[in-house]
Amino acid sequence: MIAFFSEYGHDLLFKTGEHLFISFTAILLGVLVSVPLGIALTRVPRVADRLISVIGILQTVPSLAILAFFIPIFGAGKVPAIIALFFYSVLPILRNTYTGVKGVNPSVLEAGKGMGMNNIESIFKIEIPLALPVIMAGIRLATVYLIGWATLAAFVGGGGLGDFIFDGLNLFQPALIIAGTLPATILALLADRLLLLVERALTPKGYKQSQTS
Repeated sequence: MIAFFSEYGHDLLFKTGEHLFISFTAILLGVLVSVPLGIALTRVPRVADRLISVIGILQTVPSLAILAFFIPIFGAGKVPAIIALFFYSVLPILRNTYTGVKGVNPSVLEAGKGMGMNNIESIFKIEIPLALPVIMAGIRLATVYLIGWATLAAFVGGGGLGDFIFDGLNLFQPALIIAGTLPATILALLADRLLLLVERALTPKGYKQSQTS
C-alpha cells in the first residue's frame, strides 16, 4: 500500500481533481439548463410530457456511443466527456423539477397571487422553495450517477480516475483498477451526503414540519 502511494500518490490526487472537475462541471450545466426548463414546462404540460419522454428515450443510448458521437465535433479530451455527461444529467433533474413545481399546492399559489405576487415572484418565493426537496433529490441522483460515469472520460482522453481503471485492465494490475474504482465510489457517497445536507439547510421550515407531522 505504501509503495503504491509513493509511486502513484501524486497521479491519484491529480486524477481525482480531474474527475471532480468533469463531474461537477457536467452537473452544474445540467442544473443551469434543467431547472429553468422544468419550471417552464409546468406552464405547458402537454409539451412537457412529450419532451420528457423524448429525453428519456435519448438517455437509453449507451454512454460510449454518446462519447463517440461528440468526438468528431469537439475532438478528444474533457469537452466531449463533459457534454456527454451533461446529457445524462438532464432527465433526473428536469423530471424532478417538473414534478416538484407541478406538485405545489394550488391554494398556496392562489394565496401568493392574493398578496400581489407576479409570476416571477411566485416562482422564486413559493414554487422553488416548496419544490426544492424534490429538485435536490434529482440533483443528488444525477450527481451520484455522473461521478460513476465520469470514469468513461478516459475513453476519449478526458482524464480522471478512469485512467487508472483502463490502465489496470490493459496492464492486468488489479491495484490500479481499485485505485480508480474506490475513490470514485467514495466521491459519489460524499457528494450524496453533502447535497443531502444542503437540501436540509435550504428546505423551508414549514415544509419540514409538514413532512414530519
